[in-house]
Amino acid sequence: MMDKAKKRGRYQRLRTQIEGILQKCEDKQARMATISAVLYHKMDYFFWCGFYMLQDGRLIVNNYQGPVACQELAKDTGVCWAGINQGKTLVIEDVEKFPGHIACDSRSKSEVVVPVKDETGNIIGILDVDSRDLNSFDEVDAEELEKIIELINTVEKI
Repeated sequence: MMDKAKKRGRYQRLRTQIEGILQKCEDKQARMATISAVLYHKMDYFFWCGFYMLQDGRLIVNNYQGPVACQELAKDTGVCWAGINQGKTLVIEDVEKFPGHIACDSRSKSEVVVPVKDETGNIIGILDVDSRDLNSFDEVDAEELEKIIELINTVEKI
């Protein structure tokens, strides 16, 4: 596991990089695609990184990087729905111990999810990040990913 100070520094550099890229486009889908690509390719312990978005009460896969994902997550089941229903970021050290965990890929061992909100504060989806290792995520991941997710709505086009 990466040292917390080193990890925070890497996230801060990535956030600056992502801010620069996102200034070129206002489209939220493009922004989410960019965020998932940058995070997946720059954080070596990210096995899967992407978004599930709410559509008519269903949680449907959206932009992501990594192995093939579940297309739709069973309602009110698993880590992603828990993050949405509780309205908060969740860090799961061992997904096998999480009640109702949805195993889209059995190689996933730990997970962090961050609710995605629209400009008015309503939850519209979730950032889901998986790792092949147990205990990959901590409060640094949670805090820094929350800051990065805010960029979907806050970066202004030049």
